[in-house]
Amino acid sequence: MYRIWKEFHFSASHQLHGLDDDHPCARLHGHNYVVEIELESETLDSTGFVRDYKELGAFKAYVDETLDHRHLNDVLGDDCVTAEGMAKHFFDWCRQRWSEVSAVRVRETPKTCAEFRP
Repeated sequence: MYRIWKEFHFSASHQLHGLDDDHPCARLHGHNYVVEIELESETLDSTGFVRDYKELGAFKAYVDETLDHRHLNDVLGDDCVTAEGMAKHFFDWCRQRWSEVSAVRVRETPKTCAEFRP
């Protein structure tokens, strides 16, 4: 199996609802997000790629135009602003475009990561 990854960055705010009032994530706050898209294939295309990295520029455009320096609750809705919810959202967005997408990871900090992998 061949696997490739590409990393994308954006900054945004969010607020997690349903937590105790003293929980830090219940307050409005932001992160410098790192999103990693993983693609896999048993075969390579005629150029020798799983998928040309250049094609993944569409995801960068989506992130830059839709999410970067925005309040994610306003863009994605309150149910999709955890790292786990975003990983699933990004997976679905990417899978509609590239069948090779096998997982998406979202990092809010260098020490935390959420992954969606069907």
